[in-house]
Formats: sequence, C-alpha cells, structure tokens
Amino acid sequence: MVCTVVVGGFFGDEGKGKIVSYLALKDKASIVVRAGVGPNAGHTVHYRGKTYKLRQIPSGFVYEKARLLIGPGVLVNPEVFLKEVEVTGAEGRVGIDKYCAIIEQSHIDRDRREKHLSGKIGTTGSGCGPANADRALRVVKVAEQIPELRPYITDVPLEVNEAVDRGDVVIVEGTQGTFLSLYHGTYPYVTSKDVCAASACADVGLGPKKVDEVIIVFKSYVTRVGGGPLEGEISKEEAKRRGWYEVATVTGRERRAAPFNFKLAKRAIMLNSATQIALTKLDVLFPEARGIKEYEKLPTQAKEFVEKIESELKLPVTLIGTGPDCKEIIDRRFEV
Repeated sequence: MVCTVVVGGFFGDEGKGKIVSYLALKDKASIVVRAGVGPNAGHTVHYRGKTYKLRQIPSGFVYEKARLLIGPGVLVNPEVFLKEVEVTGAEGRVGIDKYCAIIEQSHIDRDRREKHLSGKIGTTGSGCGPANADRALRVVKVAEQIPELRPYITDVPLEVNEAVDRGDVVIVEGTQGTFLSLYHGTYPYVTSKDVCAASACADVGLGPKKVDEVIIVFKSYVTRVGGGPLEGEISKEEAKRRGWYEVATVTGRERRAAPFNFKLAKRAIMLNSATQIALTKLDVLFPEARGIKEYEKLPTQAKEFVEKIESELKLPVTLIGTGPDCKEIIDRRFEV
C-alpha cells in the first residue's frame, strides 16, 4: 500500500486513532496527514503505557520517523495545536498548511452560546461550525497570519503528492464518521462539512487517482454523541451491562449505544468507495478475544461475527482490534 485513506463508518468514535497509529508503525509511514473538520474530533491513542487524546496532531505521531501534517481543509485552534506538539514530542516534524482556517475565541463563544448548536444539535463547543461558516464567508483568518504558527507553515498538498509519487507510504487520517457528514449524514444532526473519503482527499490536496486503499473503520457496536437518530439504541443501563458505555474524547459526554448496523455499514461503504474494513473493539463484544493477535486463535463466536460482516458487506475485514493498545491488532491485510 502506498496511499491509504482511513475514514469512520458510523457516527465517529469508531477507533480511527488506533488504526492510524498501528498502520503508521507497521507500515513505516513517511507522512500521516490529518483531514476532517478540526479540533471537534478527538482520536485516542494508547501506546507504550500512555494514553494520548489528540484533536489536531495526526495519530501516526507514534512512528517517530513520520512527517505529521494538517491539510488546508482542516480548522486549527493554535492553543490546542501547540499543546499537542509539546505533549507528543513531535516538534520538528509537524507541518500546517498556510490555508488552514483558524478558530478564534469568538467562534468558540458563538458555538456555545447559540442554542441551536449547543442545545438541539449538541455540538462539541469547539468553535468549528462558526469557523467554517466564516470560512465560507471568506472572513476567517488563516494559519499564515498567526505568528506563533509560522514555524510550522508548509505546502501540505505539495509534500503529500511528492511523497505519493515517490512511492512512500502516506496515510490520510479522516475524522468523525460518515453519518455525521454535512451532506450524507442525519441532517441537521451533523458536523459542519463532509467527512467522507473524497472530502478527506480534498482536505489534504490529493486527487482520487492517487489513492490506493480506503479503509473504513467500524466499531463492533455503534455509538454517537449529541442529538440525532440512532437505530436500535439501548438504554444507558443496558450499555453499562454490556460494557458498551463510553464517554466522548473531546467533551466527556456520554455516548449513546446500539448494536452493529449492517444497513448503515453498507451505505457507508458505498459513499466512501471502501476497499477494506477495520473492525475495532471486538474484545468488548467477546472478552475472551482480548489481546489476541492471530485470527485462528479467536473464539468461535468472534470469528462468526467477523465472517457475517464480510459476508453481508462484501469486503474483507483486514484489521481487527482486540484491545486498547495500538498494537493489539489482528492484521489480515495480506491473508484475505
């Protein structure tokens, strides 16, 4: 694989950070570039006994030789970005495109003050919607105008395309999930732009012919934060009983939960032209699968669940998460 796009198949929270961090380490990525909306999406990475909750820096930071980039389509909060550079120790290998739009305090204030956004829609309050609105109006500031960001400014599309043309491994890290897309999601309970694979490419300046693989990430059950429909939703008490109870990375809000949704998964595969499936948190459904790294060693019921997904969705499940650490993965990419 040369250029791989990683996207979420449901409503976010699928475990894209885990998958991207694993791929960066395993495939020795030259570049990991973040696409998506901005700091309203949190990706959690467990590595070497530490937990990182990232809203700006790509999850591939765990591979110390990877160049870490943020595409021009992504919103940047300078305070969040600079803090994450420090926390990850990624200084010297991080780049931001000069056209990244900047989230200011006024955007955050509007996000939290407007009842439609904070109440009905249930946004994260990170300022992304108002910032993207200002971007559409062409009044938002961009990264090259912010002094503290100038040391990080680079031409992200140029770097990414040159790497792909050289045959280097490039990973495009999408955010949120297909059904939070402004165009394809459960409107109006969506994010402020499209977050499918095609838009992830546009965010970083890649044309569609440059992409080799689109890995769509599904959790073994479905969760969503905030308002909007969730077919088959179970109660908070039932989610806790099943071990599905979670809180959101960015806001700490409770995630609503439901069983795996094959109908949504099929549509997500269509919308993203997915070529492979990454399935996370199999160990939550089947605790005896925890930490297993060979498919043959999975319990029978777990294998039957994976095989049902492959049969119904007509795509191979190539990566299977069996624990929180980024290396707790069954990698079947070269077997199926």
